[in-house]
Amino acid sequence: MSFSFWEHDSWFSNIDFTIVGSGITGLTCALQLKTRYPEAKVVILERGLLPNGASTKNAGFAAFGSLSELLDDLQQHSEEEMLELVRQRLEGLELLKRTLSPGSIDLQVHGGYELFTAAEGNLFDSCLSKMAKINSLLYPVFGEDVFSVTSNTFGFAKVEDSLIYNKFEGQLDTGKLMSALLQKVQAAGVKILNSVTVNAFAEVGDSVEIETEHFSFYTGKLLIATNGFASQLGIPEVKPARAQVLITEPIPNLHLKGTFHLEKGFYYFRNINNRILLGGGRNLNLKGEETTEMALTALVQQRLESLLKNVILPDTPFKIERRWSGIMGMGGQKKPVIKKVSDNVYCGVRLGGMGIAIGSLVGKELAGLIESR
Repeated sequence: MSFSFWEHDSWFSNIDFTIVGSGITGLTCALQLKTRYPEAKVVILERGLLPNGASTKNAGFAAFGSLSELLDDLQQHSEEEMLELVRQRLEGLELLKRTLSPGSIDLQVHGGYELFTAAEGNLFDSCLSKMAKINSLLYPVFGEDVFSVTSNTFGFAKVEDSLIYNKFEGQLDTGKLMSALLQKVQAAGVKILNSVTVNAFAEVGDSVEIETEHFSFYTGKLLIATNGFASQLGIPEVKPARAQVLITEPIPNLHLKGTFHLEKGFYYFRNINNRILLGGGRNLNLKGEETTEMALTALVQQRLESLLKNVILPDTPFKIERRWSGIMGMGGQKKPVIKKVSDNVYCGVRLGGMGIAIGSLVGKELAGLIESR
């Protein structure tokens, strides 16, 4: 690709920082860099027409983990590590609220609920028996108990009569969030180039040469914030994890408020504009869903529809309006990978399915890796 003098001079010369990925992490990183270095030229490269990982494709949960998820985290992390993950998620949400007003992203705190199917009796009993311990561990962070037991007043079928309630969980509008964040970044003077896929990069002296599908250019520092696609750029600690989602047409008199979790968080749903948004099913084929292909599978979609029909809306007719998928970044642990890869290359990835909660903090800490110039 050949650029004119004007194009090269304005977009591709004297670039101080190039960020790969325009999701929550990449955009927050750009804002932080412009705050620290107002005169710096910051460019973001995005492979999609819109952010192409999970930032615009999630369910809009402002969550830090259901009870069964936190208990599951303790299988791979120490108690202090689990607590640190919770603190990071809360800190990320607070940073997000400081960056964008709660009203601009339609942030609401109606609480979260965890359902247990009839086949999960043992898991339900285990969660009940360990709830007091988790509440005790979380008490220094929240100053009160987080989890409690409540009744199934929503008409869900084929689940335990009791649900586990988390009063601190919230929800937001993902589209409004990303629109507001993009506007703020562009107003700060950051240039965003969409539909640009990075194929490779190499350090050349004090710079990094970036090779894309159609052109190459040089930048002072490269910051990788692609999360689910990080392994394609040589970050081995991250594996892609596809999440499939569907949403119904509007349902009259849908009296459902809050966020809801099933099967250790592998399924999640909420009411958005009198529609049910439902996602998950990765656990049906964990290896097969370790992919960056934006596609849908019959196995997962049929399971999602079955949950709608038999559990969530057992006596209510519905129609599916839209289906989609997004790519998350997972790994052996949920602790984010925020590190200096080489002299001029850095990464902030592996958000563990908690991108809304932790993405802002990862972006801030990624920018913080840059030493004062």
